[in-house]
Amino acid sequence: MKRTLLPAAIVLPLLLAGCSGMNTTEQRVLSGGAIGVGAGAVTAVATGGCTACGAVVGGVVGAGAGYLYDQWKKNDK
Repeated sequence: MKRTLLPAAIVLPLLLAGCSGMNTTEQRVLSGGAIGVGAGAVTAVATGGCTACGAVVGGVVGAGAGYLYDQWKKNDK
């Protein structure tokens, strides 16, 4: 447990700092993809399927949904 805590404490702030210069499209696509990965993995576990496959499919669908949402918000002015 202690061996994984230190690398996570170092890597997490670096990942968060890397997102600070993104435009709104990039932020929405990334957010949608991240939410999709989580939802896909949870759904795969709940249905007894392949967790990695569910995460990949969820990530792709989520990123696509994030992009479509961004385009909709840009045209909604």
